[in-house]
Amino acid sequence: MALATATIDFSALRANLARVKELAPNSQVMAVLKANAYGHGLVPIAQQLAGADAFAVARIEEALALRTGGITKPIVLLEGFFKASDIDIMLANNFQTIVHDEYQLAALEQAQLSGQIKVWLKVDTGMHRLGVEPQQFEQFYQRLKGCANVHEQLHLMTHFACADELENSYNQTQLATFTTLVSDKPAPLCLANSAAIINYPQSHGHWVRPGLMLYGVSPVQGKTSSELGLQPVMSLTSEVIAVRRVKKGEPVGYGGHWQASADTQLAVVAIGYGDGYPRHAENGTPVLINGRRYPLVGRVSMDMISVDIGADNQSVAVGDDAIMWGAELGIEEIASCASTIAYELLCNITPRVTYQYLN
Repeated sequence: MALATATIDFSALRANLARVKELAPNSQVMAVLKANAYGHGLVPIAQQLAGADAFAVARIEEALALRTGGITKPIVLLEGFFKASDIDIMLANNFQTIVHDEYQLAALEQAQLSGQIKVWLKVDTGMHRLGVEPQQFEQFYQRLKGCANVHEQLHLMTHFACADELENSYNQTQLATFTTLVSDKPAPLCLANSAAIINYPQSHGHWVRPGLMLYGVSPVQGKTSSELGLQPVMSLTSEVIAVRRVKKGEPVGYGGHWQASADTQLAVVAIGYGDGYPRHAENGTPVLINGRRYPLVGRVSMDMISVDIGADNQSVAVGDDAIMWGAELGIEEIASCASTIAYELLCNITPRVTYQYLN
């Protein structure tokens, strides 16, 4: 039996990269692969993105895994380095780094290196997470330009806080702040994440850095992936392992969280939060079996969920495939039913799930 399986469609992945290039034809593409390529498999995904100009990860361990996997393209550390001892590793592996604070800048200035490291200076224009303050920008820029350990070509970056909200004026405020700061700097610029690539073409700059949209998930509020020309890359499936009857009034699952309102049948599917399916998926969350949507009932268990297939259903049997999300059932809908976001569902896939890659 093929139980919990994440099927990854490489053709959809490549189509989504093509869509990025269609939307931002004058920008280079930094494909974001952090968190195991959003749960899709770090190295296999990178190997299929030959059309990307660079890759971005969050941690140096992810970057090293890419190099071990044979990836030779430029790799950017989106959070920079955390220890001065990482600088030699970055140089040896040709990693590029974000600089967002004084510690990182001073460590680069004090390092004894045999070569230079390419740096992306990150400015905090309103996200208030990482980045130098606007009033610090000029000082950081000049110090990096004067640092013998830093490559002469600096890159400048910022990050939008609300790019998924088209009408949010804060995006324009951030864009104006960044544009004013860098107006006299001959440096490549990078502002647009997935949502900004779609919502704010004026922010594309020399580089764009798509993440979620590469995996075929909508990064924009109120828009589905298909409406945006994206194709879901992952389908999460399992199988029906039991079909059983319950009578009206009988409780199902831990805590009797759901009770049958009439005599019915349940299909028990071998997937649960131990595989990454969201424990807080509410009653009624759709599951697709044989092309038909059925509602989840009862609490999600570690290894199983129950689906109400109706009293007279004779078309669902043990061994039938059950789709949790994929091309036929959008992950955005499942995330909404679990009061979370698609990012979390993708990143929560556990090692117990089998990966299957389709070209």
